[in-house]
Amino acid sequence: MSSSSSSPPPLGGESDPLLTKLTTLAFPFKFMFISLTFLPRTLLTSPPSDLYPFSKLKSTWFSHFWSHVGPLVRESASPSVIPLLSGRIRQGRLLPSDTYSSDRQHRQHHHHTPISGVTLEIGPGSGQWLPLLSSFPSITKIYGVEPNVGIHPLLRAQVAKYNLEDKYTIVPVGIESLASSGKVQRESLDSIMTVLCLCSIPDPEKNIKELYTYLKPGGKWYVYEHVKTFPDAPTWLKWYQSIMNIFWPHFIGGCEMCRDTPKWLREAGPWSEIDLSRPENSVWYESMPHIIGVLTK
Repeated sequence: MSSSSSSPPPLGGESDPLLTKLTTLAFPFKFMFISLTFLPRTLLTSPPSDLYPFSKLKSTWFSHFWSHVGPLVRESASPSVIPLLSGRIRQGRLLPSDTYSSDRQHRQHHHHTPISGVTLEIGPGSGQWLPLLSSFPSITKIYGVEPNVGIHPLLRAQVAKYNLEDKYTIVPVGIESLASSGKVQRESLDSIMTVLCLCSIPDPEKNIKELYTYLKPGGKWYVYEHVKTFPDAPTWLKWYQSIMNIFWPHFIGGCEMCRDTPKWLREAGPWSEIDLSRPENSVWYESMPHIIGVLTK
């Protein structure tokens, strides 16, 4: 196994204004409040069959909420996700596109291969990344693993909007049922894409290892996820994140703030290369820090 030799970007933000730091720390409160505002309209506008049992109500509530915030999340994450899927992120840093196009030898040393071939998208939700995925002609097939059937109508609409009906297949099960669904065979995938979704899958350590088995040798896993605070974060910030996580999953569709996703990805199986780091614009006071990168089987 090889890994990138340069050190990850240092944490910044020491000189940021106090208001910026407080606003960032308050983000979990703001996001949970926005989610809460969708509960009354969910209760008032949904048929009774979508409100019982309680698990179905939570699914319907989250679907209504995410149909609103999903595009906003895509907008804020796009500056990271677009270069990630284009192969232009290395050790959390954005690489210039000119080296990718002008020097093949330089490109192979510094850039990852863009997302391509048979691709598995975990948690597509309402299809917020389909505009981007439709722009990659190198992708030949996409399987969208989305167990939340309440959001499938929105996802199907996006598939149709971007003329992906012949390329995109919705797989209406969780990762744990992917094998029994018969839709995807082990070691059949060229690419896996997980963008802000591993935070909410059940049994994450087990299911990350399960996903690994579907990659071909040489296949690539493109990752952009929020994770637990980094080891060099202040102790009080780690406690703050842990306290927020008591409430967060109930408002945000089962999402967890404190998952050790980098560790589980690294230990999913034998990798030929691991390039996983925090983004270069990371700051020390984030209550929801991120990781970004590509792992190659």
